[in-house]
Amino acid sequence: MVRQVTYGSTADEGFIYPESDGQPMADNTLQYEWIVKIKENLEMLFAAIQDIFIAGDLLWYPIKGSQKCCAPDVMVVFGRPKGYRGSYLQHLEGNIAPQVVFEILSPSNNKPEMDLKRDFYEKYGVEEYYLYDPETNNLQGWTRANNRLVPIANINGWTSPRLKIRFVLTITLEIYRPDGRLFLTPVEIDLERQLEKQKREEAEQRAQSAEQQAELERQRYQDLLRQLQERGIEL
Repeated sequence: MVRQVTYGSTADEGFIYPESDGQPMADNTLQYEWIVKIKENLEMLFAAIQDIFIAGDLLWYPIKGSQKCCAPDVMVVFGRPKGYRGSYLQHLEGNIAPQVVFEILSPSNNKPEMDLKRDFYEKYGVEEYYLYDPETNNLQGWTRANNRLVPIANINGWTSPRLKIRFVLTITLEIYRPDGRLFLTPVEIDLERQLEKQKREEAEQRAQSAEQQAELERQRYQDLLRQLQERGIEL
């Protein structure tokens, strides 16, 4: 069940915070796949923790009474409850800014646009910012230090201080959970579950077959014993 977070009455009733910027979530299937993979794997990773809110392509308004906003491809907010939101109004969320954001590049993105986004995240309190280009397999990251977002020098093998996930660059980007499991697409997760189910069923069938074989052997032994006894041979 999806719980809706209700903001209740506010001092700025009547001020409109649009819930859409008119832009598509993704420009192509590759970008969309990465957004979904990161967002859904983070949802599963933190499913048991109720005060971690994760969203994809949700407008974040950091200032009350201002339409200045940004929609990270994925954002993670520690200290806020899970639940439905039409947008993230920071002044109604305990003034807690998203601590971690992800952006997935598409061919339509350009450097000035992404620089503006980084400046926005720096200005409004993001602690970790990750920018991945799946076309070139290039990952960049920044962490907050002295109230600024500072580039991560060695991103390959980097572990997120907040999320505890690890980034590894091979022929693609691999993201590992704290327990060492790899982030997978929904299709890969389903295939993995089907494979595990098949393995369990095969193991159960082998156990059942072994039990049936053992029962046949017991019956065969009892039959031989009875035949010997009928011939007056005692063992």
